[in-house]
Amino acid sequence: MDKGVDNPTFIVDDNLNVQQNSNSKPEKIETSEQEFEEGPCGWGTFTPKCLQYCNNPKGYLAFYSLLGIIQGTLVNGLVNINITTIERRYNLNSLTTGFISAGYDISFSILCLFVSYHGQKGHKPRWLAFSAFMLGLGSLVFCLPHFTSGLYSYGAQIRDSCVVAHNNASTPACTPSTTTKSSIFVFVFLLGQLLHGVGGTPLYTLGTAHIDDSVSNEKSSLYIGIGSGMSVLGPAFGYVIGGQFLDIYIDINTISKIPLMPDDPRWLGAWWIGFLLCWILAWCLVIPLSCFPKHLPGTAKVQLQKVSQAHSYKSGNVLTQHNFGTGFKDFYSVLLMLLRNPVFMSLVIAGTTESLVITGFVTFMPKYIENQFGLSASLAAILGGAVLIPGAFIGQIIGGVIISKLKLQCRNVLKMAAATCTASLLCALVFIFAQCSNQPFAGVNQDYNHSSTAEKFELLALCNEECHCIRSHYNPVCGVDNVQYFSACYAGCTNSSVTGDTEVYHNCSCIPHVENKFNAREGKCGPTCTKMPIFMGFFLLSVIFTFMTSTPITTSVLRCVPDSQRSFSLGIQWLFLRILGTIPGPILFGTVIDVSCVLWNKDNCGHDGACWTYDNPKMANLITVIGTSSKLISVIAIIAAFFLYRPPQVAEVTEQMADGPASKWGFETDDQD
Repeated sequence: MDKGVDNPTFIVDDNLNVQQNSNSKPEKIETSEQEFEEGPCGWGTFTPKCLQYCNNPKGYLAFYSLLGIIQGTLVNGLVNINITTIERRYNLNSLTTGFISAGYDISFSILCLFVSYHGQKGHKPRWLAFSAFMLGLGSLVFCLPHFTSGLYSYGAQIRDSCVVAHNNASTPACTPSTTTKSSIFVFVFLLGQLLHGVGGTPLYTLGTAHIDDSVSNEKSSLYIGIGSGMSVLGPAFGYVIGGQFLDIYIDINTISKIPLMPDDPRWLGAWWIGFLLCWILAWCLVIPLSCFPKHLPGTAKVQLQKVSQAHSYKSGNVLTQHNFGTGFKDFYSVLLMLLRNPVFMSLVIAGTTESLVITGFVTFMPKYIENQFGLSASLAAILGGAVLIPGAFIGQIIGGVIISKLKLQCRNVLKMAAATCTASLLCALVFIFAQCSNQPFAGVNQDYNHSSTAEKFELLALCNEECHCIRSHYNPVCGVDNVQYFSACYAGCTNSSVTGDTEVYHNCSCIPHVENKFNAREGKCGPTCTKMPIFMGFFLLSVIFTFMTSTPITTSVLRCVPDSQRSFSLGIQWLFLRILGTIPGPILFGTVIDVSCVLWNKDNCGHDGACWTYDNPKMANLITVIGTSSKLISVIAIIAAFFLYRPPQVAEVTEQMADGPASKWGFETDDQD
């Protein structure tokens, strides 16, 4: 960029007028460079020379990324991987833990408008220091129940084989009121999540806007892509670290006295250690983040060289007036004016539907892989993470690099978003042509005579009715007939032995007898569907293209609104994303998956609990409907934003756009309406 054109929001020449559209009168907007409080890195007069090496956009990006990793590790990693352990430890149902998980989004939604509006003129790095403090505090509060609930009582082992004329184990009595004390811990967990939401709000509104404030438009997309990509690594760290800690017994001070192994169904891991580590790491970032100045050195120069790409519309001119939108008296006026920006609202709709799909897939993709391809829960989680995490990271980085290297302007960024979103939609059709049939399951999708023509199937049959099996104890076995059974007891097995590392069962009355061979082995039957490589490949491409769309949408939101309202626009966008995207996304996907359930767990009181197995084709078809419908809405919204967008009518803007390398790749410049 050889010649800079003053941003209408930061004009320093009283005689310079910018015509926002052909029918409006020119507005004079005065802004002084003194508005940018650039300074050294430090606290007051204490500004050591060593700290000045970080007093630049790269230094800020490094600490921003570290905070994003910690936030992702906590909220999207540790909470998700430990939620099952917490349910079992405190006897909580999935509805309750779902409400706990939603606590982050609830507090985020309540605070995002206030924080983004009030903080956009404030000291953004100190807001991030506050964010680190609250994330650490929330992490500390979240693990408090472990230290106040006493030692875990793991109970007696349940015998799994069939014992005719006797109970196969001492069946636990129905005691629904024995866990009233656990309800107290629900509020502690919820408080921890609410504090996490308070900490996450400044990070993704003010933190992102501060990056855009400090670097040129060409570098902004790259920096935002890197920061978003690094935050995506947080869940990966959470799953890896959390998984390792779950192999440590929950009460580490009594581990030498416990006769349990991690493969025992009564085992509970040390879920709380990861939260303690994140508490320490988050608070370690408070001091470094608080030392950054209000504006990084060079911010004033960067802002004066930027060209406004804000969408020109009737109400938008008011937003560029000097001192408008700086006080709470203008809050509702600014909010209404931004909501009347058709380009901005189209992008909000696109981002909302994208977040709905992303959160739904992140939450339930391991469950989908486990049931479709007959894998164990741990292997399904590893494969799901191996696709989602690298795909998201690669997509974020590639999206930022393309926008930065080609120096794409707002209209061309919208073209890119539409193209990548369409590509992800096409790749998502893999759910249709790579779905698997149901694994034979006695008493669920066929009877014990291997017939699947009956209208209704029952787990209880003549071959196991004398075994007195426990309905709440699901421990599947695979028969030599390659049919899955609910448990060795329901298969009518009376004896068991260990061959190698595998427990095998003999004398099973419900399984055809085979000479000199066991009748069943522990675990589900091996996968018979061969479509998993195709599914994983296309799904990886869909994830990459989905997150390649994320960076262009964020960049377009920052470009289509006046520079003075960028933080607030991100706050509005995140409000819609939370309320209509990330909160209902898992609920919608979870409801659809529950609809495809064919075998529910029943507790000792006869109440339905979790689902044990699903109708695979039905699950795949329902997820396809939700995913493709949401993606289609995103594509339409982005295309609408492209056609509705009207750049400022400044002659110099067209000259600069024509000079960029985007023209060499066939992108048109924004010189026409």
